[in-house]
Amino acid sequence: MGVKDFYQKHYKKLFWIPILLIVLSLLFLGVKYASTGEIIKRDVSLKGGISANLITKEKINADELKIFLSSRLKTDVEVRTLVDFATREQSGLIIETSSLDSDGLKEALKEKINYSDEDFSIEEVGPSLGEAFFKQMITAMFIAFLLMIIVVFITFRTFAPSLAIVLAAFGDIVITLAILSMFGFELSITSIAGFLLVVGYSIDTDVLLTTRVLKRKGEGSVMDRVFGSFKTGITMVSTTLIALLVAYFVSTSIVLKSIFLIIIVALIVDLFTTWFMNTAILIRYCNKKGII
Repeated sequence: MGVKDFYQKHYKKLFWIPILLIVLSLLFLGVKYASTGEIIKRDVSLKGGISANLITKEKINADELKIFLSSRLKTDVEVRTLVDFATREQSGLIIETSSLDSDGLKEALKEKINYSDEDFSIEEVGPSLGEAFFKQMITAMFIAFLLMIIVVFITFRTFAPSLAIVLAAFGDIVITLAILSMFGFELSITSIAGFLLVVGYSIDTDVLLTTRVLKRKGEGSVMDRVFGSFKTGITMVSTTLIALLVAYFVSTSIVLKSIFLIIIVALIVDLFTTWFMNTAILIRYCNKKGII
């Protein structure tokens, strides 16, 4: 039995896989919010605190420094290493803490690392400002998603296919958010770029699929058009994933890595929401409307 025959026989069962993932993701995020007060960890840019950059050639163990600073400052501390792109050697550190005691952080660091003031920079974000940034980020996501819904419904002018695209995009965001939250990903101001790209890119294959199935009725049967779209869509996603994976492992920028990671996870999730859920809804719609 080929892939096409298998899918044609079992697409109604496969439909429930992304539905189950969406439900489990919503449950996980709900439990996470009830227990911690947030659905995903936020860095200092969104909750307030200190972000310090330290340029040093010393080889520092980030985990040991994190434990030391946490005990000295009596608060949670995150330590990440900076790597030189050319030599791949450690070139500095980024230290983030919810504490606003910058003097205490400097004193603690000097006990472990020799550095000059020129090699050290610090940014402080107040809790109220961080919360304001977070609310603005949520608003931007909501507006982007709403505009996407409007464009989809105007383009196709049919309820079920348009709803299928919107549901797939919603699933991409919710499942991606749950996966990232599960593995301790920290949301930052720059992460909004990744999620905004997800909103746009997640509907690419859905629009391709819906357009070919509904508007190219002379190109074989519904299942033929579905698998024609599948070949094109898989090629698009595969090439994008390869490029993003290379960029993720080559890049030394934490900002770029976080954006790449969000899109990589969302693209993998989109394979399930598009080809298991959206496609099943389209096939049922075509059968109901007598579209051949």
